[in-house]
Amino acid sequence: MDMKPLPGMEINGHRFDHRFFETLRVIGETFSQRRAARVLGVSPQVLNRRVLRAESLLGVKLVRSSGAGSELTPEAMEILGAYLRQIKILEGSGPLMIAAGYISSNLVEAAIEGLGVSASLFSCCDEDSFHLAERSMLDAVFLDDPLQAYRRDLDFVPVAYDHLVLVGRGISDIRDLDGSCFVGVSGSAQRLAWEVLSEAGVEFEVVREVRSPYHAHRIVMNDPELLTFLSASQFSGSDILRDETRHVISAVRCRDREWVDELIEFITGEGQALVAESGFEPLH
Repeated sequence: MDMKPLPGMEINGHRFDHRFFETLRVIGETFSQRRAARVLGVSPQVLNRRVLRAESLLGVKLVRSSGAGSELTPEAMEILGAYLRQIKILEGSGPLMIAAGYISSNLVEAAIEGLGVSASLFSCCDEDSFHLAERSMLDAVFLDDPLQAYRRDLDFVPVAYDHLVLVGRGISDIRDLDGSCFVGVSGSAQRLAWEVLSEAGVEFEVVREVRSPYHAHRIVMNDPELLTFLSASQFSGSDILRDETRHVISAVRCRDREWVDELIEFITGEGQALVAESGFEPLH
């Protein structure tokens, strides 16, 4: 069965069902309330009552008569636009909507171009990606660290590997990090480095935390007293904790769309060459 959900929406505290929004849509297309009533299968009186009731609740004019018939006011066009955008989200139409971590977005961008798929890509921290996904805005999420997927008990697909490098000073012995001050990146794979240092009994302090690894890099480059651990795929530094901080870059499907599967299959298959070119470690 071909089933398409038609949503209702709340406007200024008043709930309207899909019939009201479809009424605006058809009036906008036909420029006639009488023809719109015929298309919708209701009497002109019923259609007129729908419009008048909404105008009374919202306190604005929605439909006005002109020499050419009936037309939507700017207020009605704004309401209709919001409804149509919600329909597009529910239908999964248009370009793919993808969020990726600050690091994995470099790989995803290369894969989108390599496959030639139409997609909008949002670069943000992993936690913000899930905030967008929970609002039904995304088709897929790519993670710099699979921890967020583990916490939500979600299935994820490994697409590449990465590890952390020490940025700031050339240090080859973990004991030389005792007493060091670090810049942290919230929600990143840095948690692996902190765990290793703590288990080794190294005393350290995260004196500042930022959201973007690029921001952390800029801070450390401007202050010789600070260090940070960043992804080797995008930054140069010491491989002092290479093996201990190796982690997977992964993908989570948010909606069933053909192009999502094709993009993930491309990255994990023939697109593994792009993985290496983008600075990451291929799966095989």
